[in-house]
Amino acid sequence: MLRNFILLALLVVSTPALAQPATVRVALQTSEGMIVLELETARAPVTAANFLRYVDARRLDGTAFYRAMKLRADWGLVQSGVRDPRLLYPPIDHEPTSLTGLSHVDGAISMARYTPGSAQADFFIAVGAHPGYDANPAAPGDNLGFAVFGRVVEGMDVVRRILAAPTSPTLGEGVMRGQMLEPRIRVLTARRER
Repeated sequence: MLRNFILLALLVVSTPALAQPATVRVALQTSEGMIVLELETARAPVTAANFLRYVDARRLDGTAFYRAMKLRADWGLVQSGVRDPRLLYPPIDHEPTSLTGLSHVDGAISMARYTPGSAQADFFIAVGAHPGYDANPAAPGDNLGFAVFGRVVEGMDVVRRILAAPTSPTLGEGVMRGQMLEPRIRVLTARRER
């Protein structure tokens, strides 16, 4: 009986069909068009699982891209997420790029945060490379950067349209003043692709 159990356990462990996929795709249908994300579930498991939890619970449906940080016309970031505190899950552990091997390349999706371990549901998409957002263990202070957990594989034209959308000159606090989209770009649905 023990021998049969060991053989069954070996079969389960070695069967590729039962292995977790390295990536999962999510389609964000926005009022500007479709954005398809490929999430790194193997390389950034905590962060990708957190995002998928919001997707599966449909808590991203009806949210919006509310921020466009325009460093240049073709370089910056767009930010979205759940703004209703009643729909937020607890913060997650921080997965720095020094651990995952991912980077803030053009189209990277990353978690917004205040301090490491404070990220919940806000995320941003990089337009252009932003290596300064990667972890830098040699730097002083908060050197853990932001947690990349995937990238845009379709719809960067939509992301660029969001970056180019009008912003309010007066809305936003501190460094975000003038970066708030007006009107916001709606996220109609967020669904896993099958």
